[in-house]
Amino acid sequence: MPAAYFVVRAIITDASKRAAFDTWYETEHLPDAVKTFGVSKAWRFWSLDDPSLHQAMYQFDDEAKLQAILKGDALKRLVADFNRDWPEVQRARETLVLAQEFAQ
Repeated sequence: MPAAYFVVRAIITDASKRAAFDTWYETEHLPDAVKTFGVSKAWRFWSLDDPSLHQAMYQFDDEAKLQAILKGDALKRLVADFNRDWPEVQRARETLVLAQEFAQ
């Protein structure tokens, strides 16, 4: 089974809040999400094209494990925590399955 990915894009429109958001995500949210999801890899990105765009990606072993998380209470808790701490931040979520990996 190929790996599956959960992607969360967040828009932090207030530039003065980006450093606090970055610290919160790095020290609280990402470690909590990794533990809660049971994943071994996660990444965070800031867009070079749009400084307000933050993206986090979590790698699951397969689609079944990702779907189980999406249907469970663990994600609901993480979303509630995010909404509590960053209610003004708009987010979009996406799920992906690995189609090909190429390395040279």
